[in-house]
Amino acid sequence: MRRVATLFSALTLATLSWTAGTAAHAATPAPSHPAQGTSAQGTSVSTEEQRAAVRFWTAERLRTARDVTTLPAARTAKLAAPAPTTGERMTVPPLPGPAAPVSATSPRATSPTAWTGGGLISTTAGKVFFQNASGGTFACSATVANSDNKSVVLTAGHCTVDAATGTGYRNWVFIPGYNNGNRPYGTFPARRLFWEGQYVSTRGNANWDYAFAVMNTLNGRTLADTVGAQGIAFNSQTGRHVHSFGYGGSAAEGNGERLNHCEGNEFADAGRPGSTMWGIDCVQTGGSSGGGFLADFSGGAGYLIGNISVSAGTNEYHPTLGNEALDLYRRAGAE
Repeated sequence: MRRVATLFSALTLATLSWTAGTAAHAATPAPSHPAQGTSAQGTSVSTEEQRAAVRFWTAERLRTARDVTTLPAARTAKLAAPAPTTGERMTVPPLPGPAAPVSATSPRATSPTAWTGGGLISTTAGKVFFQNASGGTFACSATVANSDNKSVVLTAGHCTVDAATGTGYRNWVFIPGYNNGNRPYGTFPARRLFWEGQYVSTRGNANWDYAFAVMNTLNGRTLADTVGAQGIAFNSQTGRHVHSFGYGGSAAEGNGERLNHCEGNEFADAGRPGSTMWGIDCVQTGGSSGGGFLADFSGGAGYLIGNISVSAGTNEYHPTLGNEALDLYRRAGAE
C-alpha cells in the first residue's frame, strides 16, 4: 500500500493540502518570444544538482514516494481576481515518437481505468518525483508537450512549487512511460521549472495551477526525440469531449504503478465563485495530479488543454491554458 500525503497551500508541502489534478493552427512549435509584463516565475537546476537528482531516485525511493491526495474544491485556496486572460487560439501539433502499438479502442472510462490503448500517450505520459524543503518525497504526473526545444512537460503548479513560500521543489525528475517501477526510457532530470507567479501570490488559486518543466537531455537526445510529444492548445474551445491521464495511487488504480485514464464531456466549474476551471464526471486519486487533459484525442495522441488539479466529489477539474500559460510555455521552450 502506497503512502498518501495531503497538501494544503497555506502551509509547507509536508502539510499542504494542494489541488491534485484552449485554435489558430501552427505547423511547428510556437515561436519562443516571451510576452512582456507577465508574472512567470521559476528556478534553475545546476548540472551537478541534476546528476544528484538522478542518483537520488533509487528504486526504493520511487516505491516510498508519497502520492498526494486531492481535497474537495471547497477547501482549495480562495479564488481572487484577476482571472486568466484569453486571446487568439494557438495550437502546436503532436510529435510522433517510438512506434508504440495502438490496440483496440479502450472502453469508455467514466471511472479511472487502466490505459490499454497504447499509442503516443503510453510514451509521453509519465510520473514526476520530487522532494520538498523538509526532505519529504512525493509523486505527481506529467505529459510531454511539443515545444521548440523538445524538452518540455506540462504538470501542475503544486507539483513544482510550495505556494505558501514560493520555494521550488528539488530533485525533480520525470520518468516517461513509467510502469511498475520500470523506467523504459530512462530518468530525465529537470534543468528549469516554470510556474505562474499568480499561483504563488494567491497562495494556491487553482485557476493558475499549471507549470512547465524543462528536462535535460539523456544520452545526447532530447525528451521529445526519445518518446515523442503531445500537441498543446492555448485559448482553445471548451466544453468538448476530453481524456485525462495520470498515475492515481488507489488500489483500484494500481497503487500509482500504472497509467490510468478518464474521459467525458467538459463542464464549467460552477461550484466556486471566480473559478475558470473545467472538469469531467470522473476523478483520479492522489498521484494523478499534474496529469494531462487532452482534447481531439485519437490513437493515443491529442492536444493538451490543461492538467489535473482539483477534485470535488466525483469530478476532477483542470485550469485553462490562456495567455499567461502560453507565455510560460514559450519561456520554457526557449530554454
